[in-house]
Amino acid sequence: MKSVVSLAVAVLAFLLWSGPAPAAEFSADMVHTTKGYTSTTKIYVKDQKTRTEPQGRGQAQYTIARGDLQKTWVVMPAQKAYMEMAYDPSKSPDPGTAAGTVSRRLIGQETVNGRPTEKYEVTIRAGGREVKSYQWWDTGLKFPVKSAALDGSWTQEYRNIRVGSQPDSLFEVPSGYAKREMPGYPGAGMPGRKK
Repeated sequence: MKSVVSLAVAVLAFLLWSGPAPAAEFSADMVHTTKGYTSTTKIYVKDQKTRTEPQGRGQAQYTIARGDLQKTWVVMPAQKAYMEMAYDPSKSPDPGTAAGTVSRRLIGQETVNGRPTEKYEVTIRAGGREVKSYQWWDTGLKFPVKSAALDGSWTQEYRNIRVGSQPDSLFEVPSGYAKREMPGYPGAGMPGRKK
């Protein structure tokens, strides 16, 4: 259960960091590479809604973030259950601006996976220090389709982008799923408890 929560928090942190544009509607493969390790997550975006599905062995859950409802759900199909977290809109930045952003400097224009982008150097204050990274802002999607450390130690990139309508059902908890308490909150340790 702890790994489910850790994954959900990590995915939510990324979504808040990248800040999807409210009008964007697309699906893509989100590829994160760090220290020689690569992971892929399928992402669906519609207005203020996102769904992320980690790909690979042992990934039996997915996350739905609903800015419109101010809720985030971690859905566990094998258990026919879900956990709910509050969605904090104050932490959701304006499109393309990360929480804690100190500056954004336009470097130039580049094409990323066939899409026109503006490349920025972004400085963010996090944990009492300033961190710089690159961000490639897709001028059509109004969404950052690539981010990377200045030294190349990590990258996060959207590939296989398919622009178009996404079904509303992707952003709902399936009917009949039981709500479980988040560990560390009232009712934790009682996985079968329903609300």
